[in-house]
Amino acid sequence: MKALFVILGAGIGAPSRYLLDLYLRKFLKYPIGIAVINIIGSFILGVSIGSAGNFHAFIGLGFTGAFTTWSTFILDLYLAFELKQYKSAAINLLLSMTVGIGAVWLGVQLVQ
Repeated sequence: MKALFVILGAGIGAPSRYLLDLYLRKFLKYPIGIAVINIIGSFILGVSIGSAGNFHAFIGLGFTGAFTTWSTFILDLYLAFELKQYKSAAINLLLSMTVGIGAVWLGVQLVQ
């Protein structure tokens, strides 16, 4: 039963990531839409830690697992380096790592 909740969450998370990234790219000069998505997903994951089994499976594993993405994050970094947009790459990396960790921490703190 838990696997079904993971599948349902992932079915919502992946399209949500795609649509939000498309929307954010209209307004942001740098390709940091995925960084913003990963930070939001980190916060949601932090909130779901310690939740009951099916809720954590749906939100923490399914939704955030499909909503956040390592591969697109790495692709954005790679393309920034290829295009010699070092400032963009640095902003993306710093936002994703530092603010992402802070977002998980904040989410955990809110539910404790």
